[in-house]
Amino acid sequence: MTPAVIQLAAEATRQSAEVTDWGARIAWVIGLLVFIAFVYWLMRQGWKWRGTLQSDLPELPAAPGGLPEHRLALTGRYHGSTTAGQWLDRIVAHGLGVRSRVELALTDAGLDVVRPGATDFFVPAAQLRGARLDKGIAGKVLTEGGLLVVTWAHGDRLIDSGFRSDRAAEHAAWVEAINDMNHSITTTEGAER
Repeated sequence: MTPAVIQLAAEATRQSAEVTDWGARIAWVIGLLVFIAFVYWLMRQGWKWRGTLQSDLPELPAAPGGLPEHRLALTGRYHGSTTAGQWLDRIVAHGLGVRSRVELALTDAGLDVVRPGATDFFVPAAQLRGARLDKGIAGKVLTEGGLLVVTWAHGDRLIDSGFRSDRAAEHAAWVEAINDMNHSITTTEGAER
């Protein structure tokens, strides 16, 4: 090798920069983790605040003992509850905002909602206001008619609760049964007056 090549090689090694600046990289990673934790904390505070604003909602009724034989039953997913007619106004009070598996049973006494890992509740037949097929509720959007939405009264509010059966073909039977039940209750109440 010639002395000129050796001299160029020596200059090149003196001028090369470090490949990785570990201090800056670690600082960026820590900063990103702190930012993610802060955003999560803000989301959690928002959820708690929404629950506080909805604290006027009465406790959910529990299923009475000795329910009559069920008309319909299904297993599937509970996707949440909203203020009736406002599919983005999620209700989180009393665990209604928690998505979970669900086992529904429609009886002459009402709708029994059993949610493993979440709060179960019961909707008395007199509180049922109707059912329909829809495509979305509280941030969950499905195909047209892919969601069974049951409207019910609780306290002074009308609530829409969204369910999706493991067998979507069952939805139409549920809509018909709940609407027939609501119609017969409304007709009976009108005749008593």
